[in-house]
Amino acid sequence: MARIGLFFGTNTGNTRKIAKQIKKRFDDDTMADPLNVNRVTPEDFAAYDFLILGTPTLGEGQLPGLSSEAEAESWEEFLPKLEDISFDGKTIALYGLGDQVGYSNEFVDALSFLYDFFSDRGAKIVGSWPTDGYDFATSQAVGEDGKFVGLALDLDNQSDLTEERLSTWLKQIAPDFQLPL
Repeated sequence: MARIGLFFGTNTGNTRKIAKQIKKRFDDDTMADPLNVNRVTPEDFAAYDFLILGTPTLGEGQLPGLSSEAEAESWEEFLPKLEDISFDGKTIALYGLGDQVGYSNEFVDALSFLYDFFSDRGAKIVGSWPTDGYDFATSQAVGEDGKFVGLALDLDNQSDLTEERLSTWLKQIAPDFQLPL
């Protein structure tokens, strides 16, 4: 089994695309194949000590799921299945997709839900990301330190920056994940 689990929720497939970009940088011993959370069990998920989790933000700053008009179940339906699992000793990095122009008041808000859920259950969350270079009104994903709680990507308006941001973020989290970069 790989050391790092790579899980995502998605609606349009863009979050899956980023997960695949992450995976192709690493061998199978380091990084597991990316899996949609609507296709895994809590036991599959909890088997990893290192997790990279991705989510888009839908609607009015929501996690993907049926109530946010996603086409299939996603994080909204999966997180309740994890409520009784401790994440003490686990290291988690988050990435989120959003549209800072079209949804300027809820840019990557869904990251905050994942951050709160896993940090409340003891996980060490790494990979905060600066807000410099983005133009949005507000985001629940900006932490007390003034940074996003994970990597923020905008494939709608800044797709040309995605590769550079992803590479820089992976180098940033490398020491916590023992990544061979």
